[in-house]
Amino acid sequence: MATPHHPSTAVRHSLRKLGGDIKDARRRRGLPAEVVAERAFTSRSTLRRIEAGDNAVGIGIYAAVLQALGLLDRLGDMAAPGQDEVGLSMASQALPMRVRLKRVRAGDHG
Repeated sequence: MATPHHPSTAVRHSLRKLGGDIKDARRRRGLPAEVVAERAFTSRSTLRRIEAGDNAVGIGIYAAVLQALGLLDRLGDMAAPGQDEVGLSMASQALPMRVRLKRVRAGDHG
């Protein structure tokens, strides 16, 4: 049996924003919910749940809707190394202060 998941306030807020942005993107494109749902191989009721930011909807369905709207590429780049400011900062802090060439002992050529 699956453990119930109770997302944090920050997660719920982010999903509501994402859902609202998806709804706005659909409307800006002049696409009815029925068309987007069909292109994403889901139901209109699931699309409504996504547009409301429902955390119980799987990320794969969110991705299918983003693809139907032509926005999927952004999802794949969200955790890309170039976008990870914290990780880049940590990596920069871990750089050595000095870098030296290793000395080769006489007679050692390889």
